[in-house]
Amino acid sequence: MLRYETLKDVSAGALQRFDLIIDVRSPGEYAEDHLPGAVNMPVLDDAERAEIGTTYVQVSAFEARRAGAALVARNAAKHLETALADKPKRFRPLVYCWRGGMRSNSMATILSAVGWPVAVLEGGYQTWRRAVMAGIEAAFPELDLILIDGQTGTAKTALLQVLRDKGEQVVDLEGLARHRGSAFGGFANAPQPSQKAFETALWTALEGVDLSRPVFLEAESARIGSVRLPSPLWTRMKQAPRIEITAPLAERARFLATAYADIVDDPGQACAALELITPFHSKEQIAHWRELAHQGQPERLAAELMTAHYDPAYDRARRKRLTPSALSFETERLDAAALEALADRIIAAKQAL
Repeated sequence: MLRYETLKDVSAGALQRFDLIIDVRSPGEYAEDHLPGAVNMPVLDDAERAEIGTTYVQVSAFEARRAGAALVARNAAKHLETALADKPKRFRPLVYCWRGGMRSNSMATILSAVGWPVAVLEGGYQTWRRAVMAGIEAAFPELDLILIDGQTGTAKTALLQVLRDKGEQVVDLEGLARHRGSAFGGFANAPQPSQKAFETALWTALEGVDLSRPVFLEAESARIGSVRLPSPLWTRMKQAPRIEITAPLAERARFLATAYADIVDDPGQACAALELITPFHSKEQIAHWRELAHQGQPERLAAELMTAHYDPAYDRARRKRLTPSALSFETERLDAAALEALADRIIAAKQAL
């Protein structure tokens, strides 16, 4: 009788035992979220899954299972002949589907017949999802957070990277969200993750954190583009000490013109971003900014947007915060040398927070 292991533990250590994590759900399910490093080998694609569901409702459960079994066998054979064709005898895969049911068990049965030591994730993706949410709920109250704050263009994300390079613990929320936190913040070639995928990335980033050391985050609003910060994180951030970075307007404009070059160098993208703030400004003002975008004047555009839109918004948000800035560091420049110096000052001062 063919046997395979069932796995309940989804910790990083438990998952590292396997040579490959195989997600047998449909491509649409996989795209919304999946276990870190999992490879999609669907036993039913999106159309097939819909077809079997229709058969189940309109004909019978038996006919749905019979048609589904044929599709699963056919698709599993394709994976054996392609993605799995070069796997050695000792290859050890972990298989999961939505809730550890027929799709993952069918694939595991076929793979175990080959002779591979297969495991199935008990409860499937839902087990992972529960672990992510429970982990986030438990982790943030325990973390010693320090927020890097400052007006738009003060190079906060770049500063976090310098802190990370110097050995500090950093969680880059904007990097995980694939968004720079403003109307101009999206990436044309890297759409934002789903809410579930963002939370998976966040939990994965937290798993290796040393609770005895502080973690640096950028001060954010409750949303970054289309994704929301989990409420335990947002609550903890509102209570955390903040280090505020200040810099001259002209230097911030220069930095933004470089950091947002993918948008400001493309008048079409710049004008599309301006559409998002049209409710807050006159038609004449928006038309003027569109003209600056078409004229290729990114620094002037950045300076005017900060003066008229982003700095006032930042000041309003700052007045609503529960905690004042613990420290404030001023810099005249935002180049690499200046960010190195800022990071050293922050590291030296962190014990006082």
